[in-house]
Amino acid sequence: MSENTPNRIGDYEIIRELGHGGMGKVYQARNTLSDRIEALKVVLPDLAGRSEFVNRFMREIKVLASLEHPNIAALRTAFTADDQFVMVMEYVEGVTLADRLERGPFSTAEALNYIDQALAALSYAHGKHIVHRDIKPANMMLTPQGVVKLMDFGLARSADEVGLTMTGSTVGSLDYLSPEQVQSQPTDERSDLYSVGVSLYQMVTGQRMFSATSSYSIMEAHVKETPRPPIELVPSLPKPVSDLIVMAVAKDPAQRFQTADAFRAALSQVRELCTTTSPSQANAPTMTLPASQAAMAPPVMDRRPSQSVPSTPIATPIAPVAAVVQPVPAKSGRGGLLAVVVVLIVVVLAGAWYYKSRQDNELARPVKAQALSSALAENAAKAATQQASTPALPSPADTTNANAAATPPPPAPPPIKHAGRSSGTMPGGGAPDQPPQPDPAEQKKLMDELEKESDQINGRASAVDASLDTLEQQMHQSGLGLRGDMVAARSNLHNDLNKAKQALDSADTERARHFLDLAQHEVEKLETFLGHR
Repeated sequence: MSENTPNRIGDYEIIRELGHGGMGKVYQARNTLSDRIEALKVVLPDLAGRSEFVNRFMREIKVLASLEHPNIAALRTAFTADDQFVMVMEYVEGVTLADRLERGPFSTAEALNYIDQALAALSYAHGKHIVHRDIKPANMMLTPQGVVKLMDFGLARSADEVGLTMTGSTVGSLDYLSPEQVQSQPTDERSDLYSVGVSLYQMVTGQRMFSATSSYSIMEAHVKETPRPPIELVPSLPKPVSDLIVMAVAKDPAQRFQTADAFRAALSQVRELCTTTSPSQANAPTMTLPASQAAMAPPVMDRRPSQSVPSTPIATPIAPVAAVVQPVPAKSGRGGLLAVVVVLIVVVLAGAWYYKSRQDNELARPVKAQALSSALAENAAKAATQQASTPALPSPADTTNANAAATPPPPAPPPIKHAGRSSGTMPGGGAPDQPPQPDPAEQKKLMDELEKESDQINGRASAVDASLDTLEQQMHQSGLGLRGDMVAARSNLHNDLNKAKQALDSADTERARHFLDLAQHEVEKLETFLGHR
C-alpha cells in the first residue's frame, strides 16, 4: 500500500489500490461492519467541487443502482466522505480481458463466448436507456468461473460531454471510441456496439485495430481509415467471424448491428457454424444444391387421407446379388478356376429363379382379381333373381304413406312475421324463435376498439419491418440470414393482421379478436428480438 493510500474511508478499511485514472482511484476495501470485501471508487476532490459533474454523478448513481444483471458489476451504495464521492461496487475477483490479452489472443470460441456475455449485459442496460460509452477489454472482468462482468458504466463522463473523454482520462480508451464519439456527434447504443466490435477484433487477433501511436492518428483512423479484415492477420480465423467483426465496426452507425440482441443473434449463428464445421469448411463459400441433385431428393409424403385409386402392377427392380468370392491360390490351378465358374453359374441360376418367381406373381395378380370380380358378379345376379321371384310385402313406411295420401292435409299455418319487417307472433301466441341480436351501440363500440387496436399493431409491425429489413441487408452482406423462427414470426404477424382486417370488414368481432391476439403475440416476439422492448 502506497503512502498516499488512506487507511480508512467511512466504514471501509482500505486493503490495497486496484487502479487509478484521471477521474479517481479504485480500492479493494473491507466493510468493518459486515466483513464483506468491496471495491471503492473514489472521485478526485477537484472534480467533486464542480456542480455540473456532481449533478451528473448523482443521476448516474441512481441509474446504476437499478441495474441487476449477472454480467454487470453491481453498485452496492454511494456516499460522501471528506468532500469526495465514493461508489461502493461489487468486488469482482479475477482479471480484466486487457490483462488476459497480454498473454496473447483468445481462441475463437473463448472470444465469442466472452463477447456474448458482454452483449447480454449491454442488451439489458440499453433496455433501460443506459449507454456505457467506454466499452473496452479493460472494463470487462473475467472471473475464475469464466463469467464476464461489465464495469464502469459512465463514471468518467461530465454533463457537458458529448463525444471524447475528459482531459486527463486514459488515452488508451481512444482505441475503442466510435467515429461519432471522435467527432463529438450525438451517440446512442450503436456506439457501444462499435466498441464491442473493436474489442472482439483485438481479442481474436491479439492486435489493436489501428496501429497508430498518437491520439490524433488514432482518432483520424476511426473516422477515415478502413481496418484490415481480421482474417488477413489470422488466416485460420473462420471467415464468418471476420465478416461479423467488419460489420460491427462500420463507420456509419446505420451499417452496424442496430441492437445488442441483433449482434448476439448473428454471433449465435456464427458460433453454431464454427462448432458444426471444420475450419476449412467454415471458410468455404456456402454451397447451393444443384437442380439435378435437388430433383433426386426423397419426395415429400402426402399426409392427406388416401383415396381409392386403381392399382396397377409395378415391376420391382431386382437388387443385384452380391457374391463374395474368396481369392483362389495360384497353385490351385485349373481346379480353382473350375470352382469359380461353378459359383458364378449358381449365382446366375439363383437370380433367374428369383426373377421368374416375381414375374409369375405379378402375372397372377390380375388373373386372381378378375376371377374374384366374376364370382362377386355371379353371386349378385343370383340374389337379384331370387328377390324378383319373391312377392314384395308392404313395409310400415309404405302403409303410413298410403294412409297419409288418403287423409286431406291440414290447413297451412299463417306465415311468421319477423321483427324488422312487420310485427307478428308465432301461431299460438309464441314469440319468434330467433337468436338474440346484439345491442347496436355496444357492437359499434366494440368495433371501434378493435379497429383502434388493429391500427396500433399495424404501426408496430411497420416499425418491426423497417428494422428487420435493415438487419437483413446487413447480415446478407456477411453471408448470414435471419433466424428461422424470426422469419416465421414475421410471416405469421402479417397473416394474422390480414385475417383480422377481413374479419373487421365483415363485422365478425369474435374472429377479429382472435387474430389480433395472435398478431399481438408475434409482434411482441419480434420486438424482443430487435431490442424494441
